[in-house]
Amino acid sequence: MDLDKVWAVFIQQLQKEEDIQSVEKTQMAGIPFFYLTVLENIDHKQMQKLIEKAAVQAMKGKRLHSEMIFVRKEENVYVYRGRFFVPQEKMFCCGNLCHDCIRFRS
Repeated sequence: MDLDKVWAVFIQQLQKEEDIQSVEKTQMAGIPFFYLTVLENIDHKQMQKLIEKAAVQAMKGKRLHSEMIFVRKEENVYVYRGRFFVPQEKMFCCGNLCHDCIRFRS
């Protein structure tokens, strides 16, 4: 799975929002950060909802999870650390009676 395509869709979805002026993704020490420049003063909860909505659209039809963590806000720029990742879960029963065994799923 190419995560660059997922990031591209995520950024496109954010750029479609009327409250967001620009989106820039950078990578520092292998960790992706994205900077959101907003037109007006948007509170943190509204921004989080916009990000979650864009992440859901980007992950649609794929087996991914997202983690978007607020880093800081400077005037009209929000900075988030984000990543898309494949969930680490067992796909078979190993016979060791694990508490998270696949047999216990409904």
